[in-house]
Amino acid sequence: MATRFAQSDVPIPTTRAPTSSGPSMRRAKTLTRPERSVAPPPLINPPDSLLPAPSGPASHPKSASDILDTWRIFSFIVTWWAPGFILSSLGGMKDKNVQQAWREKVSLCFIISILCGLVGFATVGFSRVMCPSTALTTSQFVRKGTVLGTLGIQGHMFNATRAQGVNGTDFNALLQDPGQDITVLFQRTAAEFPACRGVSYRAAVDDPCSTVPGDTRTCSLGPMTTATFNSLGLQNTSFIVGYDWDQVASLANYLVIDGAVLNMNPYMTLHPRAIPGDDVDTAIRTMLTQLGTSGRDATRIFYNRNDLQQAVPCLVQRYYAGNIDKVTPGCFVSQLLLYAGLIVILGLVFVRFAMACFFNWFLSERLIGAVDTSSLNRSAISPAVMPEGANVSIDNKMGTAPWAGGAKKLNKPANKSNRSFASNSSTTLINPESAPVMSLAQIGAELFAVCLITCYSEGEESMRTTLDSISTTTYSDSRKLMFIVADGMITGAGEKKSTPDICVSMLEADPRFGNPQPMSYFAVGTGAKQENRAMVYAGHYTVAGRRTPTVIIVKCGTEQEAASDKKPGNRGKRDSQLILMNFFSRVTYNDRMTPLDYDLFRKIHVLMGVTPDFFEVVLMVDADTKVFPDSLKYLVNGMHHDQLIMGCCGETRIANKRQSWVTAIQVFEYFISHHLAKAFEAVFGGVTCLPGCFSMFRLKVRKSTGDDWIPLITKPEIIREYSQSEVTTLHEKNLLLLGEDRFLTTILLRTFPNRKMMFLPQARCRTIVPDTFAILLSQRRRWINSTIHNLMELVLVRNLCGTFCFSMQFVVFMDLLGTVVLPIAIALTYTLIAGMIISPPKTFNEAIPLALLVAVLGLPAVLILITTRKVVYVFWMFVYLFALPVWNFILPVYAFWHFDDFSWGETRKVEGEGKDKGHGDGHGAFDGSSVPLRRWEDWERSRLRKLKREERRRREFERNHPSGFTTGDGDLLTARYEVRSQYEGSDSASIASSDDDHWGTQIGGYNENHAQYPPPPVGLFVPEQASRSTSSLVDGAELEAMLDQGFQERPSQDSRYGSASRAPTDTPRFHLTEAQPQRGGYTPLSRSGAPGVTSPTYEHSPVSPVRPTNGASSGVGGDWQTHVKKRSGGRPADYGPLGPLDPGTRL
Repeated sequence: MATRFAQSDVPIPTTRAPTSSGPSMRRAKTLTRPERSVAPPPLINPPDSLLPAPSGPASHPKSASDILDTWRIFSFIVTWWAPGFILSSLGGMKDKNVQQAWREKVSLCFIISILCGLVGFATVGFSRVMCPSTALTTSQFVRKGTVLGTLGIQGHMFNATRAQGVNGTDFNALLQDPGQDITVLFQRTAAEFPACRGVSYRAAVDDPCSTVPGDTRTCSLGPMTTATFNSLGLQNTSFIVGYDWDQVASLANYLVIDGAVLNMNPYMTLHPRAIPGDDVDTAIRTMLTQLGTSGRDATRIFYNRNDLQQAVPCLVQRYYAGNIDKVTPGCFVSQLLLYAGLIVILGLVFVRFAMACFFNWFLSERLIGAVDTSSLNRSAISPAVMPEGANVSIDNKMGTAPWAGGAKKLNKPANKSNRSFASNSSTTLINPESAPVMSLAQIGAELFAVCLITCYSEGEESMRTTLDSISTTTYSDSRKLMFIVADGMITGAGEKKSTPDICVSMLEADPRFGNPQPMSYFAVGTGAKQENRAMVYAGHYTVAGRRTPTVIIVKCGTEQEAASDKKPGNRGKRDSQLILMNFFSRVTYNDRMTPLDYDLFRKIHVLMGVTPDFFEVVLMVDADTKVFPDSLKYLVNGMHHDQLIMGCCGETRIANKRQSWVTAIQVFEYFISHHLAKAFEAVFGGVTCLPGCFSMFRLKVRKSTGDDWIPLITKPEIIREYSQSEVTTLHEKNLLLLGEDRFLTTILLRTFPNRKMMFLPQARCRTIVPDTFAILLSQRRRWINSTIHNLMELVLVRNLCGTFCFSMQFVVFMDLLGTVVLPIAIALTYTLIAGMIISPPKTFNEAIPLALLVAVLGLPAVLILITTRKVVYVFWMFVYLFALPVWNFILPVYAFWHFDDFSWGETRKVEGEGKDKGHGDGHGAFDGSSVPLRRWEDWERSRLRKLKREERRRREFERNHPSGFTTGDGDLLTARYEVRSQYEGSDSASIASSDDDHWGTQIGGYNENHAQYPPPPVGLFVPEQASRSTSSLVDGAELEAMLDQGFQERPSQDSRYGSASRAPTDTPRFHLTEAQPQRGGYTPLSRSGAPGVTSPTYEHSPVSPVRPTNGASSGVGGDWQTHVKKRSGGRPADYGPLGPLDPGTRL
């Protein structure tokens, strides 16, 4: 079927020449989207679109069980012994994806075991195989002739300086040739050589002391015993006489077999002629007479024949005179690898130590320094200019956002009082009519920063500490916005109030806004949970004289979810981050906005006085983190000093270090992971993990030329990859579900490898760490598994900083290898310590491993004294060392075996919750049509139409009924707000007016121009007090007015607040007024001037648009299934749906 287009959809061709670029940096843009950059292949294959396909719902990726690749085949080979029916019947794994995850886990554990075995073999086994304990090393030799006053006996070096001559032996004459072999002078018998038994060759059976005519020295010094040596004044030095090949060649009748030097002079003297039929004699004479002075190595001759090889032990035992003082090839290779490993490991340790100190002393101090005013006096592109590739109208020559002076096209007011807020100038820093260039001094050294605080199950004290610390930082309130996200209707374990109640109770609501409506948006989830709804509370957080602009987003879920789910609205921390990231991305590119995005845009604009595109950085903190006063300024200064920095973090310290032994063992681990690991990585600009509890990212950055913006964390490709909800493989789930902070860092480093991730130790915070071993085990399981899978991806990024061994890629590889071999490393460490205690080292080679261990464990103590100058950290270091088996064995082994566990476990528990099974798994189909996506221009046009329509209705109602009127039944009719729910249809029942817009309910029922501005009259309200009056008749005009406005049947008085009936839909919405509020701060919208009218107490619920609260309990009847009823129970009358009505009240 042919596709038809509206005439307005077809671009109009033009022959007009493009506008030339001038000093104002004007540029022409088109409707096309040029390629922003060449992005790396995504880690997780994203779906084709977030929206439904033209033919139906978006297709889902194939499950892991449907994909056949090399890794899957390998996992089947490794787990061949566990077929599917056994896993299903005995293991309880009915689902094929669960079985595949288990197979992949076993395969990964198998690979880790192989790596641990290789490391253990390289450390211990390799040297024993290549150089057995019987082999000799160079440290045992003393070269013949190098030490005066020594003689050789049976290959051993003896000190003969005090030797006394006996039986005509002149030791002084013998000492003229130091180190010579004098074994022939001692008495020996053939029976003294056990190795010669059973050997029939003459060299083995002859008596060593057979006399030779004319030889008076043979066997004249007695037997070779310790008593004889002592009587002669000979002292054994325990060294072996060493020879080189030249010495062997120069000595008569000397030969070498397998490194052993044999003195064959006694044999050749006794047998000057060849012995027929004696193969050993033939071999000896062949080496001594035919090869001349070539070295006389008889190893090959004797080892080529079995009969000759059997004679070798006997010859070595009888004629041994020393050894070649060159080590064997095996020992040489073993020592070479030992020294190479020593140099590499010690080099890495010292280099990491030195570079970490250099960074702490010099680089970090330069980054946190005050911003140079000269750098702020230059002109650069305005925040109102959108980056290349944004959605810009064809006649927009400047490339500016539509809210930067474009509102006049949307609304042409007749007078100032009816003018849109956006037309007043979308920013306070630039003139919309001027060129899109501004002086950086107008913004100043303090960039516009949004502080994202994600909440889940934290308590009020913890959250108040976090908000107080951010609000009281030295950063100006006019430059920071607190962006709080409450992740669902959750009540933390042991808490009396839900998390949304706690958040909103601490907010001083802005009087220009009424109670928020639930706004829909695309969430991180599967099935029906891809849709979620949230409410935006706007106001200020006040503490110690500070008033910090604050928005609170309460994720409340859909109506169906609120009625059935235990945790309505909960989608996880990643979804909370993506609310902010998606919002600023759509603002940056003028992309289509969800209703939640537009609501955020309006409220942030009103609170801050500038449009959201002025924000450049975002600080992400958890709700249990206390930020130090100067930390925010230091992080922003780092961004100022280096435009290549796209993210940075500070030092996280532990607030509850003395709470238990579990918290005590974490103190030094936190310290060393920051001041050694992150400081070293920061030298390369490649910190591999910015912790989610305290990190800052750039939303966008100016190009070095200053003529365009580069989106960073708001880049659509990054958000698309980070927002995946359909993950199938074990690797993808470990990346996405266990460590969102590390995964976000990985995506940024892969996408922008030439930019920097930094660590600034001067920016500090304190956080609460797990205080029980079960929670620590659960937390570290997630961290270790996420670390391994993220490093597996980073090690493949080739264009990181550095080259070869001096590159960030090599550092990542060493971190990955070091993480997976932690169990064998700690086992070898304790084996080494035990071996050193049992047998202390005697040589340098034996002491090398001990020196290495001392260097690895001792240098951090030096780092402590250099960086913090707090000796108390040395104590924490010893506590950490005492717990090394926990860190290096128990936690890694537990994590490896739970590769297929993707839950958060015991880390964050909520009231009444069992084991966490995920927060984004939903059932049913989701086609995306329920969440409208429109550009800002369209939302703003609908808002202006709605304001005009409601104003017209209000004037008409006031003209017809200036003082209100009473029906025949005594019912007083007054003006009221539009009461239709967010969940109902359009904002108007009329279809006659061309100004009606069915998008009105998605905009928000507030008018921020003036708090005292009367509400638009869009219906009739019957107060509760008037219902008790006497009945009366209504005339035709009154009935016509009632029918024109529409009405519903009022429930009976007996069932109005009962469990069998719902609250009426025709109820007033509430808002905050600038006038003196009632107790609680909320007043219902009612027509001013109506005498004697008191409105009933209704309140706007996060999960149900309106509901009565006249009863004593917050949950009235089983029909109202809300978080308050389930988790909070009854409460006093001044307690609102999300906390105390008085923001100053603390319970």
